[in-house]
Amino acid sequence: MIYLLIPVVFLLFMGFFIVKQQTTAIVERFGKFVKTAQAGLNFKIPFVDRVAGRVSLKIQQLDVIVETKTADDVFVHLKISVQFQILRKKVYDAFYKLQNPSEQITAFIFDTVRAEVPKMKLDDVFMKKDNIAHAIQRELKDAMLNYGYDIVKALVTDIDPDPQVKEAMNRINAAEREKVAAQFEGDAQRILIVERAKAEAESKRLQGMGIADQRREIARGLEESVDVLNKAGINSQEASALIVITQHYDTLQSIGSATNSNLILLPNNPNAASSMLNDMVTSLVAANKINEPGVPPTKID
Repeated sequence: MIYLLIPVVFLLFMGFFIVKQQTTAIVERFGKFVKTAQAGLNFKIPFVDRVAGRVSLKIQQLDVIVETKTADDVFVHLKISVQFQILRKKVYDAFYKLQNPSEQITAFIFDTVRAEVPKMKLDDVFMKKDNIAHAIQRELKDAMLNYGYDIVKALVTDIDPDPQVKEAMNRINAAEREKVAAQFEGDAQRILIVERAKAEAESKRLQGMGIADQRREIARGLEESVDVLNKAGINSQEASALIVITQHYDTLQSIGSATNSNLILLPNNPNAASSMLNDMVTSLVAANKINEPGVPPTKID
């Protein structure tokens, strides 16, 4: 009796099998689908039922590289990452309807990308990559739902144009940055020139004011000198002549005190002071006669 129970127990033990978490097992009986077994300890009839396969319910990712052409005739490689998951309620469809789901998803990706990207220029492909991803997700979701697959997310993870195109884009970017830098440098130079001109104008204005003040003080000093000489009994003509002669000799003294001076004062002979004094006196006398009442104007050469 015991020898009969041992084979029976062994047969019953062979009927038990374990299914891991996030996995569904497909059970067939003589080649026909019977049921799906979920995670945990399950039982099948020994030698009658068999586990035909196990389907993972985890989120999976498929990476596909697609080469296509943009609207401005630039060939570009796009790396598309699609995250998908088999629905628990549609494990039968996912297991029996598709021979190779990866190839099916890849075909839909190629079809969608080559329908969307040729409508865009290369710059738009970079800026609107989310639109491409949404279009892929939308098309795949509708197509793969009948096969028990849910498209969780579609991403455009890389855009790689032809190397020559990338080099040209880098040159354009560098040229644009150099243009902006040149504009800033030009603005800085213009501001520097304007400020330098303003400073020079202000310097000349102040210099002119200084010269005017200097001449005003010189004139005031000459006036005071004439008044002092008049009080000493010297008339205006003699006082003026004396001041001119004094300034003449002061000038000669200043020139002589400078060792490296190359200035020559003409005329500079011994009779120069006497001639200058005579010319000054003659001019002053003629001027006074012109201003006297009743004396007709005389032309002075």
